[in-house]
Amino acid sequence: MNNAPRIDYDPGRFVLGWIGMGLEQLLHQGLAAQQRDDQAEAERCYLGVLALAPHEANANHLLGVLRYQQGRSTEALELIGKALAAVPQSPENHSYYGAALHSAGRHQEALASLDRSLTLAPGQAEVLNVRGLVLMALSRPEEALLSLDQAVALAPAYTEAWNNRGIALRNLARVEEARVSFAQAAALDPNHPHIHFNLGHACLIVGKLGEAAEALEKSLKIVPDDRAVLNNLAVVLCEIGRTAEAMTLFKRHAALGGSDSAPEPDHKRKHDREQKAYLVQTGLSGEAGERLSGPAINPDNDIAAIADRWHTSGPQVVVIDNLLTPAALEALRRFCWQFPVWKKSYHEGYLGALPEEGFAAPLLAQIADELRETYGAIFGAHGLRYLWGFKYDSQLKGVNIHADFAAVNVNFWITPDEANLNPDSGGLIIWDKAAPLDWDFTTYNNDEAAIRAFLAESGAKSQTVPYRANRAVIFDSDLFHQTDEIAFRAGYTNRRINITMLYGRRRLHEGTQINELVPVVWRE
Repeated sequence: MNNAPRIDYDPGRFVLGWIGMGLEQLLHQGLAAQQRDDQAEAERCYLGVLALAPHEANANHLLGVLRYQQGRSTEALELIGKALAAVPQSPENHSYYGAALHSAGRHQEALASLDRSLTLAPGQAEVLNVRGLVLMALSRPEEALLSLDQAVALAPAYTEAWNNRGIALRNLARVEEARVSFAQAAALDPNHPHIHFNLGHACLIVGKLGEAAEALEKSLKIVPDDRAVLNNLAVVLCEIGRTAEAMTLFKRHAALGGSDSAPEPDHKRKHDREQKAYLVQTGLSGEAGERLSGPAINPDNDIAAIADRWHTSGPQVVVIDNLLTPAALEALRRFCWQFPVWKKSYHEGYLGALPEEGFAAPLLAQIADELRETYGAIFGAHGLRYLWGFKYDSQLKGVNIHADFAAVNVNFWITPDEANLNPDSGGLIIWDKAAPLDWDFTTYNNDEAAIRAFLAESGAKSQTVPYRANRAVIFDSDLFHQTDEIAFRAGYTNRRINITMLYGRRRLHEGTQINELVPVVWRE
């Protein structure tokens, strides 16, 4: 987005009085070219003026603006600085100098320059907009919002200011107000993909899922290969029950590749060598991971009894053996063994498979949907929030203690029982105390010291669910849990594989929704 002040110059401010009408006309031609985005012609005109009059303020200013728009902030500062030295009372020089300083990361200096511009010429909506961005960069969100409020009050049709105001509100955790601001920006500019993205994500956070899907679909139509849009739309579609479509979008995201060039750790390289050797022996099955013609969730379990245990247990934890049908279990194993979806490495030594990196087989969508349908008494209206897989080497500690950002967790295991060397372990430990509702995501998901202190103070007790192949543990996502000690046989197909599916949103047990603010990069 072009968040800069408007391009302007005053022919009356010529420093060299002897400059003829030819140079002034050339400046006019350059400005006209710049305003129609013909940067090459604008540059030719400005350089032509500066070749004859190197200190001419307007030419330095306008070429500096052009360099700023090209992302060449160092050159922009030098050129606009010359114009500012020649005409120190120019609000335009101060405003663009401030914008270029902001682009260069010199935010405190940028704020001073923008404030000087506003002192010389109050009521500049464009400058107030840039000032809001600078204040956000300085971690002063309340002041940023005030500046952006002033910008939209002065210019109610100022799209960029409405969008940036939404970002400021989001930074203050006032997400519903942010959604309204993004909606105003989208109404003013219905063809800007980033505005639709911001609107869609705000709708997702506040739980307006239909509106979120609509906004993100508009964004994707404009930028069909945008990875962030693909990923966020897929998340929304999961939650509203369009799981198969979501998996297609996740796979599109994965096909675009990533930018992570960090060296792979030893445990990742070891896994990949084992997988290649396995594929040399077995080949690749084209049907692995595809949707089954028959059921994926075992219909022969006592579904009513399981649902009754869920509603009468305290805390809410149920164990289901033989979760998947034999065909689904075998197909899911082949998919997890054959396909290169284990791309995320954790320093503890295990690997993760995420949907946006290819863990998005149609079979997973079938399992997720059938879980909700079969055990509707447990899941109710909760849609699939997210899913992932973890794969472990033979001897590991497992995932640390944490709670999750959902209402209901489903963890199930698919590695054959013969691989587990200790039938009494290798599964899941669950405590009977839920994460405090005023804890944020970072605390309840990552701060092990705080979690263990809380559990000790509250007298929490744990239960251990041993590992069994095709066993699922369904439990309240607020409950703290961790992977039990792992002792599995060596060998590629003996690696412990866990699938996690999260449903719904973290909530009070009385039913009041908590719209968790999961970290997100907003788009300007």
